[in-house]
Amino acid sequence: MIEVHHVTKRYGGFTAVDDVSFTARQGRVTGFLGPNGAGKSTTMRIMVGLTPATSGNVTIGGHRYSDIPNPARHVGVLLDASAQHAGRTGREILALGAATMGLPEKRVDEMLELVSLTPKEAKRRVRHYSLGMRQRLGIAHALLGEPRVLILDEPANGLDPAGIHWMRGMLRTFAQQGGTVLLSSHLLHEVEMIADDMLLIGNGRIVAQGTKEELLRTTGTLVRAVEAEALRDALADAGFPVKADAAHLHVEAEPVQVGEVAARHQLTLVELRPADGAGLEALFLELTAETQREGVVA
Repeated sequence: MIEVHHVTKRYGGFTAVDDVSFTARQGRVTGFLGPNGAGKSTTMRIMVGLTPATSGNVTIGGHRYSDIPNPARHVGVLLDASAQHAGRTGREILALGAATMGLPEKRVDEMLELVSLTPKEAKRRVRHYSLGMRQRLGIAHALLGEPRVLILDEPANGLDPAGIHWMRGMLRTFAQQGGTVLLSSHLLHEVEMIADDMLLIGNGRIVAQGTKEELLRTTGTLVRAVEAEALRDALADAGFPVKADAAHLHVEAEPVQVGEVAARHQLTLVELRPADGAGLEALFLELTAETQREGVVA
């Protein structure tokens, strides 16, 4: 489990992370979403001791990362797939990691097979890897020590559709076996597919967090009636907030409640249904509108 307690990071007069608190729970995949510059990567770097927090703290399994003996055996980290030594081969990078962690060399072959890097590719220098291959190598290194926690920054970046499908299944299995996964991504649909819990960050602050079901829950009812104005007045009199668009009334009530009001006033309904959920992209854009480079059209 990862616990982030009131973490703030300031660079002079600029606040990159502003009083961020959340928990990534065991057995679940937590998606960390936000626009570029929102504070995701800074928060993750603070988690693993690469950037000191101005205030607040982070614990992983109840311990600070710097206090964990041989931390890569407990926490797998991928923050920048392009940061690997370009002059070494993929196999050399994993072999050095295994030696540092005190792991047998056979673990290198297991990881290469897991991430589908062929023996020929494993002997190639990393400078000749595509971004997708570097991501696979980075994931292999994160998993090398058989950790119980994964912290992954944009792990799907550069992967082809087959690679994304593979990664989704691998992370889901990891969580189902009791692991903790925290991943950031700008691929909103992919996070919606895999995450159990989601965090949305903008301007360094958490703007929403909860389970996927809680954040994407459909609320309210869409209704059309022959006597539209009369229905609107009746619903308002019954205490239900009502908004109108060109085709429907959007009522903050359950469909059965709307139907009961219409029946009491003998109004004729031509459509009555739960309001459609707008999905993760709409929620993301709505909650981070002030941080978007492009304006969001309402």
